[in-house]
Amino acid sequence: MATQTIAGKEVDLNEDGYLTDHTQWNEAIAKELAKEEGIELTDEHMKVLNYLREKYAEGESLSIRKVGKSGIVDIKGLYKLFPGGPLKISSRLAGIPKPQSCV
Repeated sequence: MATQTIAGKEVDLNEDGYLTDHTQWNEAIAKELAKEEGIELTDEHMKVLNYLREKYAEGESLSIRKVGKSGIVDIKGLYKLFPGGPLKISSRLAGIPKPQSCV
């Protein structure tokens, strides 16, 4: 675990770059992490991130299929928003742990 300053706030990250404490997350941190991924966050991105955070807080396991059935974005749209690993990247930007379904 390493402490890093992101968007002016000290946060704890694991070896894969995920926040170890989801309560340290804020939108500014998400924007900075998104820049590292080459993504500029839009309102549509934020809807997905907030959905993931909400489901994580409820203790639900996350999958691409579940996000695709959320009514927020379909699976094709999720891949468009977060290319190269939609659930893995979106979870990182949402400040939650990497889902077990991600390799």
